[in-house]
Amino acid sequence: MKLAVLKETAEAERRVAATPETVKKFIALGAEVGVEAGAGLSASIADSDYEAAGAAVGARAATLAGADAILAVQGPDPAALEGAKAGALVVAMLDPFRRRERVEAYAAAGLEALAMELMPRITRAQSMDVLSSQANLAGYKAVLDAAGEYGRAFPMMMTAAGTIAAARVFVMGVGVAGLQAIATARRLGAIVSATDVRAATREQIESLGAKAIFVEKVAGIEG
Repeated sequence: MKLAVLKETAEAERRVAATPETVKKFIALGAEVGVEAGAGLSASIADSDYEAAGAAVGARAATLAGADAILAVQGPDPAALEGAKAGALVVAMLDPFRRRERVEAYAAAGLEALAMELMPRITRAQSMDVLSSQANLAGYKAVLDAAGEYGRAFPMMMTAAGTIAAARVFVMGVGVAGLQAIATARRLGAIVSATDVRAATREQIESLGAKAIFVEKVAGIEG
């Protein structure tokens, strides 16, 4: 089986569908891996790193030629898949409900589309759960970006010039991303509070050292 790893073309997309580490795993399973030149540059992965892992690096046309599965982070433009063989799998986050025309274009070209975000979230498929993995990273990066915009230190600091109070961080929504945001802000030394529409998240919030804040019932209506 040949796998093709494509360079992402969406604006501001810095991810790549496979790293040299995963390329090694694919090859160990007997697959042939082709990587489009420059696919990993935005993720700080050089073409030479893929070649060292055993992948063939080349132009998109050469990478697609004969590929049985095409790997991407976001669904590639159907026009960019010209030359892919009929029956090849397109494996990516496809957003099929909002990008139906793109999925239909894959079908018209004879390609089989697999939307990774629709993978059942069950134990057997846990290693393929792209939603949880990416939400985890999003929560982490959100706090780092917020720290950069804040322009001051997150932890309390005792300096010769005086004391700098710890930053206060409020997290709205305690799913996978929210929990990681709480943990990251706490590690940076911030005073963290969080809320969610689900009262059952109180234990999760407090287990990470944050303060849980919930709206009380008012006139018999829970707000």
